[in-house]
Amino acid sequence: MKYVDEYREAGRVRQLAERIREITTKPWNIMEVCGGQTHSIVRFALDELLPERITLIHGPGCPVCVTPIEMIDKAVAVASRPEVIFCSFGDMLRVPGSRKCLLEVKSEGGDVRVVYSPMDALSLARKHPGREVVFFAVGFETTAPANAMAVAQAKRLGVENFSVLVSHVLVPPAIRAVLASPSCCVQGFLAAGHVCAIMGTEEYRPLCEQYRVPIVVTGFEPLDILDGIHRCVQQLEEGRAEVENQYARVVREDGNRAAIKQIEEVFEPTGRKWRGIGEIPASGLELRPECASFDAERRFEVTGLTADEPSECIAGEVLQGHKKPHDCPAFGLLCTPDHPLGAPMVSSEGACAAYYRYRRHDLRR
Repeated sequence: MKYVDEYREAGRVRQLAERIREITTKPWNIMEVCGGQTHSIVRFALDELLPERITLIHGPGCPVCVTPIEMIDKAVAVASRPEVIFCSFGDMLRVPGSRKCLLEVKSEGGDVRVVYSPMDALSLARKHPGREVVFFAVGFETTAPANAMAVAQAKRLGVENFSVLVSHVLVPPAIRAVLASPSCCVQGFLAAGHVCAIMGTEEYRPLCEQYRVPIVVTGFEPLDILDGIHRCVQQLEEGRAEVENQYARVVREDGNRAAIKQIEEVFEPTGRKWRGIGEIPASGLELRPECASFDAERRFEVTGLTADEPSECIAGEVLQGHKKPHDCPAFGLLCTPDHPLGAPMVSSEGACAAYYRYRRHDLRR
């Protein structure tokens, strides 16, 4: 398949891995930011092709994974109301809250529906004017333009029974939080190509300059990831700390200006809690005051809900790169995709799900 098969060609993968081995003279710790990159690394065993001196650290790169447990509780509270049609992407239905998940709400009679875009939810609101339709707006900058467009359309059309439960998070503040941590051992980053396709690359330059770390914007196929690692190692070996764009076939320096404009018209930055990590300043998006009437948190008065993370789940340690999924005593035993304790085991991009799917038998041996 064009644009896929050529980035998985085994011979070229081995050649690139050998080039990385040839230029590596020191130990380096590199964090891949995106869960999609983590899945490719684990699925294709790319980390096993690298020299022992290179350690790949899995970052907090899955919006489902970092959605805090209290936001799930808010979603459950809203979805349980009889007048509500609650719409969400499929992964979010199985993420556990403090008491139950959205799938349990559905099994108990709640009108919870899987949709494929926020515009599907807006269409439902127009078809059912007597019901309140709520869309669970979760994601990084990648999904923010579509969610912003749905709110803008609802405002333009006067669809008053539509609202969004916003849990958007932003990548650069999360990288800053990782780098500012006293326990940080990360020396370079592979940034998420799909996020940069929207936002561009410029917002990473201050991070490179302040913390003296290279950040390489990288795609998701094996050759993309190994090329990103190669570029990152080259910078580290040469003492450079720059933003570099490996994913130039998709990402432009200034990003997608129309998408950015749509985001800025509807959302503004805010502090946001991350599952297992805590609050990171200016790391999320919330609706601007002129769009506040579409805020489901305010409409259904769930702004004050709080909840603690389960003590038996080390999701926060995994998401910060301090531990690997198999370091968790519950991994594969008390915590499985059928009975997850935390979001990283639920999400299709979660690190725990990747290890369970591709490596649990090796780990048992």
